[in-house]
Amino acid sequence: QVQLVESGGGLVQAGGSLRLSCAASGRTFGRYAMGWFRQAPGKEREFVAAFSRSGFSTDYADSVKGRFAISRDNAKSTVYLQMNSLKPEDTAVYYCAAGTVLDYQLRLGNQYDYWGQGTQVTVSS
Repeated sequence: QVQLVESGGGLVQAGGSLRLSCAASGRTFGRYAMGWFRQAPGKEREFVAAFSRSGFSTDYADSVKGRFAISRDNAKSTVYLQMNSLKPEDTAVYYCAAGTVLDYQLRLGNQYDYWGQGTQVTVSS
């Protein structure tokens, strides 16, 4: 069992930055693929970024590529999402997820086993 707790959300102006954190419980952190997803009001959940199980590969949605960066600190069992050049369309609840996900399935939310409670990110224009 893995418990995930996100933090770092908030209100920021367009062009600003935020860093989200996802702290994971348990000593098996390094065995899981870690992903970030988001869901805006009235929209379906969408993939944002992910680390492969090996930790050597990352994947990003086209909409955030070049602006967001995912990183992980295995010693702290924490994964981060650095978000720069934020846009109003980035406004959403951001969720952290973990699972034994195959590399080619990193973008599929239904392949992840564990989810955090979410943290709200609001970008004002």
